[in-house]
Amino acid sequence: MAGKKQAASSKHEFEFFGPHGPGLLVLVLPVVLYALIYACNSQGCLQVWPSISVSGWPAGSQIFTVDALIAYVGWFAALTILHLVLPGKHNQGIVLPNGKRLSYKLNAFTLFVITYGGAVYLGFFTNYLDLGWLYDNYLPLLTASVIFSTLLSVYLYATSFKRGALLSAHGDTGYPHYDFWMGRELNPRIGSFDLKEFCELYPGIIGWALLNLAMMHKQRTHLGYITNSMMLTNAFQLYYVVDALWNEAAILTTMDITSDGFGYMLAFGDLSWVPFGFTTAARYLVDYPQDLSLPTVLLILSVKALGYYIFRGANNQKDTFRRNPEDPAVRHLKTLQTARGTRLIISGWWGMSRHINYLGDWIMGVAWCMPCGLSGLSSIIPYFYCLYFASLLIHRERRDDLACRHKYGKDWDKYCSLVPWRIIPYVY
Repeated sequence: MAGKKQAASSKHEFEFFGPHGPGLLVLVLPVVLYALIYACNSQGCLQVWPSISVSGWPAGSQIFTVDALIAYVGWFAALTILHLVLPGKHNQGIVLPNGKRLSYKLNAFTLFVITYGGAVYLGFFTNYLDLGWLYDNYLPLLTASVIFSTLLSVYLYATSFKRGALLSAHGDTGYPHYDFWMGRELNPRIGSFDLKEFCELYPGIIGWALLNLAMMHKQRTHLGYITNSMMLTNAFQLYYVVDALWNEAAILTTMDITSDGFGYMLAFGDLSWVPFGFTTAARYLVDYPQDLSLPTVLLILSVKALGYYIFRGANNQKDTFRRNPEDPAVRHLKTLQTARGTRLIISGWWGMSRHINYLGDWIMGVAWCMPCGLSGLSSIIPYFYCLYFASLLIHRERRDDLACRHKYGKDWDKYCSLVPWRIIPYVY
Protein backbone atom coordinates (compact mmCIF):
# COMPACT_ATOMS: atom_id res chain seq x y z
CA MET A 1 0.00 0.00 0.00
CA ALA A 2 2.81 2.40 0.84
CA GLY A 3 4.39 1.71 -2.53
CA LYS A 4 1.14 2.46 -4.34
CA LYS A 5 0.75 5.73 -2.50
CA GLN A 6 4.30 6.76 -3.30
CA ALA A 7 3.60 6.01 -6.94
CA ALA A 8 0.40 8.06 -6.76
CA SER A 9 2.27 10.97 -5.21
CA SER A 10 4.78 11.03 -8.04
CA LYS A 11 2.08 10.67 -10.70
CA HIS A 12 -0.42 13.25 -9.42
CA GLU A 13 -0.08 16.89 -8.48
CA PHE A 14 -2.26 17.25 -5.40
CA GLU A 15 -4.40 20.26 -4.62
CA PHE A 16 -5.97 21.38 -1.34
CA PHE A 17 -2.88 21.14 0.85
CA GLY A 18 -1.67 17.78 -0.45
CA PRO A 19 -3.11 14.26 -0.42
CA HIS A 20 -4.27 14.45 3.20
CA GLY A 21 -5.73 17.98 3.19
CA PRO A 22 -9.19 16.99 1.89
CA GLY A 23 -9.62 14.61 4.82
CA LEU A 24 -9.59 17.68 7.04
CA LEU A 25 -11.67 19.84 4.68
CA VAL A 26 -14.52 17.32 4.75
CA LEU A 27 -14.83 18.10 8.48
CA VAL A 28 -13.92 21.79 8.46
CA LEU A 29 -16.23 23.14 5.75
CA PRO A 30 -19.51 22.09 7.42
CA VAL A 31 -18.19 23.62 10.66
CA VAL A 32 -17.66 26.92 8.79
CA LEU A 33 -21.32 27.01 7.75
CA TYR A 34 -22.47 26.26 11.30
CA ALA A 35 -20.08 28.91 12.60
CA LEU A 36 -21.68 31.54 10.36
CA ILE A 37 -25.00 30.89 12.10
CA TYR A 38 -23.48 30.52 15.57
CA ALA A 39 -21.62 33.81 15.24
CA CYS A 40 -24.39 35.85 13.63
CA ASN A 41 -28.11 35.46 14.24
CA SER A 42 -31.08 37.17 15.87
CA GLN A 43 -29.40 36.98 19.29
CA GLY A 44 -26.42 39.03 18.12
CA CYS A 45 -23.67 39.15 15.52
CA LEU A 46 -19.95 38.65 15.93
CA GLN A 47 -18.16 41.94 16.58
CA VAL A 48 -14.44 42.32 16.01
CA TRP A 49 -14.31 46.04 16.83
CA PRO A 50 -13.89 47.65 19.31
CA SER A 51 -13.91 44.30 21.18
CA ILE A 52 -14.63 40.71 20.16
CA SER A 53 -18.01 39.23 21.12
CA VAL A 54 -19.92 36.18 19.88
CA SER A 55 -23.64 35.63 20.39
CA GLY A 56 -23.93 31.83 20.30
CA TRP A 57 -26.88 29.82 19.01
CA PRO A 58 -30.22 31.64 18.72
CA ALA A 59 -32.60 30.88 21.58
CA GLY A 60 -34.68 27.74 21.10
CA SER A 61 -32.81 26.69 17.97
CA GLN A 62 -32.60 23.04 16.93
CA ILE A 63 -29.72 21.72 14.88
CA PHE A 64 -31.72 18.81 13.47
CA THR A 65 -35.42 18.21 12.89
CA VAL A 66 -37.23 15.50 10.96
CA ASP A 67 -39.43 18.15 9.32
CA ALA A 68 -36.40 19.94 7.88
CA LEU A 69 -34.93 16.68 6.59
CA ILE A 70 -38.23 15.75 4.93
CA ALA A 71 -38.49 19.23 3.41
CA TYR A 72 -34.96 19.06 1.99
CA VAL A 73 -35.31 15.55 0.57
CA GLY A 74 -38.72 16.54 -0.82
CA TRP A 75 -37.19 19.59 -2.50
CA PHE A 76 -34.49 17.50 -4.15
CA ALA A 77 -36.97 14.80 -5.20
CA ALA A 78 -39.48 17.33 -6.59
CA LEU A 79 -36.82 19.01 -8.74
CA THR A 80 -35.59 15.63 -9.95
CA ILE A 81 -39.11 14.62 -11.03
CA LEU A 82 -39.73 17.97 -12.74
CA HIS A 83 -36.38 17.73 -14.53
CA LEU A 84 -37.16 14.26 -15.83
CA VAL A 85 -40.81 14.88 -16.73
CA LEU A 86 -40.75 18.37 -18.24
CA PRO A 87 -39.34 18.95 -21.73
CA GLY A 88 -35.89 20.42 -22.22
CA LYS A 89 -33.18 21.00 -24.79
CA HIS A 90 -30.69 18.21 -25.39
CA ASN A 91 -27.08 19.33 -25.82
CA GLN A 92 -23.94 17.33 -26.44
CA GLY A 93 -21.05 17.63 -24.01
CA ILE A 94 -17.42 17.77 -25.08
CA VAL A 95 -15.53 14.66 -26.22
CA LEU A 96 -14.53 12.65 -23.14
CA PRO A 97 -11.19 10.88 -22.61
CA ASN A 98 -12.81 7.64 -23.81
CA GLY A 99 -13.78 9.31 -27.10
CA LYS A 100 -17.51 9.47 -26.31
CA ARG A 101 -19.82 12.46 -25.88
CA LEU A 102 -22.72 12.55 -23.43
CA SER A 103 -26.11 14.09 -24.07
CA TYR A 104 -27.52 16.42 -21.42
CA LYS A 105 -31.14 17.41 -20.88
CA LEU A 106 -31.27 21.10 -20.01
CA ASN A 107 -34.35 22.68 -18.43
CA ALA A 108 -32.97 24.44 -15.35
CA PHE A 109 -34.45 27.83 -16.28
CA THR A 110 -37.89 26.30 -16.78
CA LEU A 111 -37.75 24.75 -13.31
CA PHE A 112 -36.56 28.06 -11.86
CA VAL A 113 -39.52 29.94 -13.36
CA ILE A 114 -41.95 27.36 -11.97
CA THR A 115 -40.48 27.16 -8.46
CA TYR A 116 -39.36 30.76 -7.92
CA GLY A 117 -42.35 32.25 -9.70
CA GLY A 118 -44.68 30.00 -7.72
CA ALA A 119 -42.97 30.99 -4.44
CA VAL A 120 -43.32 34.70 -5.25
CA TYR A 121 -47.01 34.36 -6.03
CA LEU A 122 -47.97 32.02 -3.19
CA GLY A 123 -45.74 33.71 -0.62
CA PHE A 124 -46.25 37.39 -1.39
CA PHE A 125 -49.69 37.57 -3.01
CA THR A 126 -51.54 34.83 -1.10
CA ASN A 127 -51.37 33.29 2.36
CA TYR A 128 -50.87 29.73 1.12
CA LEU A 129 -47.10 29.62 1.51
CA ASP A 130 -45.15 30.81 4.54
CA LEU A 131 -41.71 31.42 3.10
CA GLY A 132 -40.58 32.62 6.52
CA TRP A 133 -40.50 28.94 7.55
CA LEU A 134 -37.20 28.67 5.68
CA TYR A 135 -35.72 31.43 7.86
CA ASP A 136 -37.13 29.88 11.03
CA ASN A 137 -35.69 26.46 10.12
CA TYR A 138 -32.47 27.65 8.51
CA LEU A 139 -30.22 25.74 10.93
CA PRO A 140 -31.93 22.31 10.67
CA LEU A 141 -32.22 22.77 6.90
CA LEU A 142 -28.46 23.27 6.79
CA THR A 143 -28.03 20.04 8.74
CA ALA A 144 -30.36 18.25 6.33
CA SER A 145 -28.27 19.47 3.38
CA VAL A 146 -25.04 18.32 5.04
CA ILE A 147 -26.49 14.87 5.74
CA PHE A 148 -27.84 14.57 2.20
CA SER A 149 -24.66 15.75 0.46
CA THR A 150 -22.52 13.46 2.63
CA LEU A 151 -24.66 10.40 1.93
CA LEU A 152 -24.69 11.27 -1.76
CA SER A 153 -20.87 11.50 -1.69
CA VAL A 154 -20.61 8.07 -0.06
CA TYR A 155 -22.90 6.65 -2.76
CA LEU A 156 -20.83 8.30 -5.50
CA TYR A 157 -17.57 6.97 -4.09
CA ALA A 158 -18.92 3.43 -3.66
CA THR A 159 -20.45 3.23 -7.13
CA SER A 160 -17.32 4.64 -8.79
CA PHE A 161 -15.73 1.19 -8.44
CA LYS A 162 -18.22 -0.40 -10.81
CA ARG A 163 -16.81 -1.95 -13.95
CA GLY A 164 -16.50 0.43 -16.89
CA ALA A 165 -16.74 3.66 -14.87
CA LEU A 166 -14.88 6.56 -16.52
CA LEU A 167 -12.66 8.02 -13.82
CA SER A 168 -11.43 11.57 -13.38
CA ALA A 169 -7.65 12.01 -13.49
CA HIS A 170 -7.96 14.27 -10.44
CA GLY A 171 -9.78 11.73 -8.27
CA ASP A 172 -8.03 8.45 -9.04
CA THR A 173 -4.94 8.78 -6.84
CA GLY A 174 -5.15 5.81 -4.50
CA TYR A 175 -5.69 8.01 -1.44
CA PRO A 176 -9.29 7.21 -0.38
CA HIS A 177 -9.95 10.47 1.48
CA TYR A 178 -8.49 12.55 -1.37
CA ASP A 179 -10.48 10.64 -4.00
CA PHE A 180 -13.63 10.86 -1.86
CA TRP A 181 -13.19 14.65 -1.85
CA MET A 182 -12.26 15.12 -5.52
CA GLY A 183 -14.63 12.48 -6.89
CA ARG A 184 -13.49 9.34 -8.70
CA GLU A 185 -16.12 8.97 -11.43
CA LEU A 186 -16.22 11.76 -14.00
CA ASN A 187 -19.88 11.66 -15.00
CA PRO A 188 -21.93 9.41 -12.69
CA ARG A 189 -25.39 8.75 -14.04
CA ILE A 190 -28.53 6.83 -13.22
CA GLY A 191 -29.72 5.92 -16.68
CA SER A 192 -29.62 9.18 -18.62
CA PHE A 193 -29.94 11.28 -15.45
CA ASP A 194 -26.62 13.07 -14.98
CA LEU A 195 -26.13 13.55 -11.24
CA LYS A 196 -23.28 16.05 -11.45
CA GLU A 197 -24.82 18.47 -13.95
CA PHE A 198 -28.13 18.35 -12.09
CA CYS A 199 -26.61 19.08 -8.69
CA GLU A 200 -24.40 21.83 -10.12
CA LEU A 201 -27.38 24.03 -11.05
CA TYR A 202 -30.75 22.77 -9.90
CA PRO A 203 -31.19 22.18 -6.12
CA GLY A 204 -28.42 24.48 -4.86
CA ILE A 205 -28.58 27.44 -7.25
CA ILE A 206 -32.37 27.61 -7.33
CA GLY A 207 -32.41 26.92 -3.59
CA TRP A 208 -30.06 29.86 -3.04
CA ALA A 209 -32.51 32.19 -4.79
CA LEU A 210 -35.46 30.79 -2.81
CA LEU A 211 -33.65 31.20 0.52
CA ASN A 212 -32.90 34.83 -0.33
CA LEU A 213 -36.55 35.29 -1.26
CA ALA A 214 -37.54 33.76 2.08
CA MET A 215 -35.31 36.27 3.90
CA MET A 216 -37.05 39.10 2.07
CA HIS A 217 -40.46 37.65 3.02
CA LYS A 218 -39.42 37.33 6.66
CA GLN A 219 -38.18 40.92 6.74
CA ARG A 220 -41.49 42.13 5.34
CA THR A 221 -43.29 40.16 8.05
CA HIS A 222 -41.11 41.78 10.75
CA LEU A 223 -41.10 45.35 9.46
CA GLY A 224 -44.16 45.59 7.27
CA TYR A 225 -41.96 46.58 4.33
CA ILE A 226 -38.80 45.51 2.51
CA THR A 227 -35.67 47.62 2.93
CA ASN A 228 -33.71 48.86 -0.07
CA SER A 229 -30.67 46.94 1.20
CA MET A 230 -32.59 43.66 1.09
CA MET A 231 -33.85 44.51 -2.40
CA LEU A 232 -30.30 45.17 -3.62
CA THR A 233 -28.94 41.94 -2.15
CA ASN A 234 -31.73 39.89 -3.69
CA ALA A 235 -31.50 41.67 -7.05
CA PHE A 236 -27.72 41.29 -7.38
CA GLN A 237 -27.71 37.62 -6.53
CA LEU A 238 -30.88 36.86 -8.47
CA TYR A 239 -29.26 38.26 -11.60
CA TYR A 240 -26.36 35.83 -11.14
CA VAL A 241 -28.77 32.90 -10.65
CA VAL A 242 -30.90 33.78 -13.68
CA ASP A 243 -27.80 34.23 -15.85
CA ALA A 244 -26.41 30.84 -14.79
CA LEU A 245 -29.70 29.02 -15.38
CA TRP A 246 -30.53 30.78 -18.65
CA ASN A 247 -27.08 29.88 -19.98
CA GLU A 248 -27.14 26.33 -18.63
CA ALA A 249 -25.42 24.96 -21.73
CA ALA A 250 -22.28 26.97 -20.88
CA ILE A 251 -21.61 24.74 -17.86
CA LEU A 252 -20.96 21.77 -20.16
CA THR A 253 -17.54 23.19 -21.07
CA THR A 254 -16.45 24.11 -17.53
CA MET A 255 -13.80 22.26 -15.54
CA ASP A 256 -16.44 21.02 -13.09
CA ILE A 257 -18.12 19.02 -15.84
CA THR A 258 -15.23 18.19 -18.15
CA SER A 259 -12.38 17.40 -15.73
CA ASP A 260 -13.44 17.10 -12.10
CA GLY A 261 -15.00 13.96 -10.73
CA PHE A 262 -18.22 14.15 -8.75
CA GLY A 263 -17.30 13.73 -5.10
CA TYR A 264 -17.72 15.50 -1.79
CA MET A 265 -16.13 18.74 -3.02
CA LEU A 266 -18.83 19.36 -5.62
CA ALA A 267 -21.71 17.60 -3.83
CA PHE A 268 -21.25 19.55 -0.59
CA GLY A 269 -20.39 22.72 -2.50
CA ASP A 270 -23.49 22.54 -4.68
CA LEU A 271 -26.00 21.41 -2.08
CA SER A 272 -24.78 23.04 1.15
CA TRP A 273 -22.05 25.63 0.64
CA VAL A 274 -23.76 27.65 -2.10
CA PRO A 275 -27.32 27.90 -0.72
CA PHE A 276 -26.36 28.31 2.95
CA GLY A 277 -23.08 30.17 2.59
CA PHE A 278 -24.15 32.68 -0.05
CA THR A 279 -27.38 33.69 1.73
CA THR A 280 -25.51 34.99 4.79
CA ALA A 281 -25.95 38.65 3.80
CA ALA A 282 -29.71 38.33 3.26
CA ARG A 283 -30.09 36.45 6.55
CA TYR A 284 -28.16 39.23 8.33
CA LEU A 285 -30.53 41.84 6.87
CA VAL A 286 -33.53 40.07 8.40
CA ASP A 287 -32.08 40.47 11.88
CA TYR A 288 -30.31 43.80 11.29
CA PRO A 289 -32.23 45.70 8.60
CA GLN A 290 -30.44 48.56 6.89
CA ASP A 291 -32.27 51.52 5.35
CA LEU A 292 -29.64 52.93 3.03
CA SER A 293 -29.38 56.58 2.02
CA LEU A 294 -29.56 57.50 -1.67
CA PRO A 295 -25.81 58.30 -1.88
CA THR A 296 -25.03 54.88 -0.35
CA VAL A 297 -27.30 53.12 -2.83
CA LEU A 298 -25.63 54.98 -5.70
CA LEU A 299 -22.19 54.03 -4.36
CA ILE A 300 -23.13 50.35 -4.19
CA LEU A 301 -24.58 50.47 -7.70
CA SER A 302 -21.39 52.15 -8.93
CA VAL A 303 -19.21 49.42 -7.42
CA LYS A 304 -21.42 46.77 -8.99
CA ALA A 305 -21.28 48.56 -12.37
CA LEU A 306 -17.48 48.84 -12.20
CA GLY A 307 -17.12 45.14 -11.51
CA TYR A 308 -19.53 44.24 -14.28
CA TYR A 309 -17.74 46.55 -16.74
CA ILE A 310 -14.40 44.85 -16.08
CA PHE A 311 -15.83 41.33 -15.99
CA ARG A 312 -18.01 41.60 -19.09
CA GLY A 313 -15.52 43.70 -21.06
CA ALA A 314 -12.67 41.23 -20.48
CA ASN A 315 -14.75 38.14 -21.21
CA ASN A 316 -16.33 39.65 -24.33
CA GLN A 317 -12.89 40.61 -25.64
CA LYS A 318 -11.57 37.08 -25.11
CA ASP A 319 -14.64 35.41 -26.61
CA THR A 320 -14.62 37.70 -29.66
CA PHE A 321 -10.92 36.99 -30.26
CA ARG A 322 -11.50 33.24 -30.01
CA ARG A 323 -14.33 33.37 -32.54
CA ASN A 324 -12.65 35.73 -34.99
CA PRO A 325 -9.20 37.24 -34.34
CA GLU A 326 -9.75 39.56 -37.32
CA ASP A 327 -12.88 41.12 -35.87
CA PRO A 328 -12.45 44.94 -35.92
CA ALA A 329 -13.01 45.01 -32.15
CA VAL A 330 -9.97 42.83 -31.39
CA ARG A 331 -7.64 42.76 -34.40
CA HIS A 332 -5.55 45.59 -32.91
CA LEU A 333 -4.62 43.45 -29.89
CA LYS A 334 -1.02 42.35 -29.45
CA THR A 335 -0.51 38.61 -29.11
CA LEU A 336 2.17 36.02 -28.34
CA GLN A 337 2.43 33.19 -30.85
CA THR A 338 2.85 29.80 -29.13
CA ALA A 339 4.39 26.55 -30.33
CA ARG A 340 0.90 25.00 -30.15
CA GLY A 341 -0.18 27.28 -32.98
CA THR A 342 -2.45 29.41 -30.82
CA ARG A 343 -1.99 33.02 -29.75
CA LEU A 344 -2.17 34.52 -26.26
CA ILE A 345 -3.45 38.09 -25.87
CA ILE A 346 -0.90 40.40 -24.23
CA SER A 347 -2.66 43.78 -24.55
CA GLY A 348 -6.09 45.24 -23.95
CA TRP A 349 -7.88 43.83 -20.92
CA TRP A 350 -5.67 40.74 -20.95
CA GLY A 351 -2.49 42.78 -20.96
CA MET A 352 -3.41 44.24 -17.57
CA SER A 353 -3.39 40.90 -15.76
CA ARG A 354 -3.68 37.23 -16.63
CA HIS A 355 -7.12 37.00 -15.00
CA ILE A 356 -8.47 40.54 -15.08
CA ASN A 357 -11.98 39.04 -15.32
CA TYR A 358 -11.52 37.62 -11.82
CA LEU A 359 -10.97 41.13 -10.49
CA GLY A 360 -14.27 42.29 -11.98
CA ASP A 361 -16.02 39.23 -10.63
CA TRP A 362 -14.68 39.90 -7.12
CA ILE A 363 -15.64 43.59 -7.20
CA MET A 364 -19.19 42.52 -7.99
CA GLY A 365 -18.99 40.16 -5.01
CA VAL A 366 -18.05 43.09 -2.78
CA ALA A 367 -21.14 44.95 -4.04
CA TRP A 368 -23.27 41.96 -3.01
CA CYS A 369 -22.16 42.45 0.59
CA MET A 370 -22.13 46.25 0.78
CA PRO A 371 -25.90 46.57 1.48
CA CYS A 372 -25.10 45.15 4.95
CA GLY A 373 -23.49 48.51 5.72
CA LEU A 374 -20.67 49.44 8.06
CA SER A 375 -22.26 47.53 10.94
CA GLY A 376 -22.02 44.39 8.82
CA LEU A 377 -18.41 45.19 7.98
CA SER A 378 -17.49 45.48 11.66
CA SER A 379 -18.95 42.00 12.12
CA ILE A 380 -17.22 40.44 9.06
CA ILE A 381 -19.82 37.63 8.90
CA PRO A 382 -22.15 39.43 6.43
CA TYR A 383 -19.11 39.99 4.21
CA PHE A 384 -18.30 36.28 4.21
CA TYR A 385 -19.06 35.86 0.51
CA CYS A 386 -16.52 38.37 -0.81
CA LEU A 387 -13.84 37.08 1.60
CA TYR A 388 -14.45 33.47 0.58
CA PHE A 389 -14.69 34.46 -3.08
CA ALA A 390 -11.27 36.11 -2.96
CA SER A 391 -9.70 32.87 -1.70
CA LEU A 392 -11.59 30.87 -4.32
CA LEU A 393 -10.39 33.07 -7.17
CA ILE A 394 -6.79 32.93 -5.95
CA HIS A 395 -6.98 29.12 -5.82
CA ARG A 396 -8.66 28.99 -9.22
CA GLU A 397 -5.99 31.25 -10.73
CA ARG A 398 -3.22 29.03 -9.34
CA ARG A 399 -5.00 25.98 -10.75
CA ASP A 400 -5.35 27.61 -14.16
CA ASP A 401 -1.72 28.71 -14.08
CA LEU A 402 -0.58 25.13 -13.48
CA ALA A 403 -2.76 23.81 -16.29
CA CYS A 404 -1.48 26.47 -18.71
CA ARG A 405 2.11 25.79 -17.71
CA HIS A 406 1.64 22.16 -18.73
CA LYS A 407 -0.21 23.18 -21.87
CA TYR A 408 2.13 25.87 -23.21
CA GLY A 409 5.49 24.98 -21.62
CA LYS A 410 8.18 27.64 -22.12
CA ASP A 411 5.72 29.87 -23.97
CA TRP A 412 3.81 30.28 -20.71
CA ASP A 413 6.95 31.53 -18.97
CA LYS A 414 7.41 34.05 -21.77
CA TYR A 415 3.74 35.08 -21.47
CA CYS A 416 4.07 35.56 -17.71
CA SER A 417 7.07 37.85 -18.24
CA LEU A 418 4.97 39.98 -20.60
CA VAL A 419 1.86 39.94 -18.37
CA PRO A 420 3.35 39.65 -14.86
CA TRP A 421 0.25 40.36 -12.77
CA ARG A 422 -2.02 37.45 -11.89
CA ILE A 423 -5.32 39.21 -11.03
CA ILE A 424 -4.88 42.79 -9.76
CA PRO A 425 -2.62 44.98 -11.92
CA TYR A 426 0.46 46.24 -10.03
CA VAL A 427 -0.70 44.49 -6.84
CA TYR A 428 -1.02 40.72 -7.37
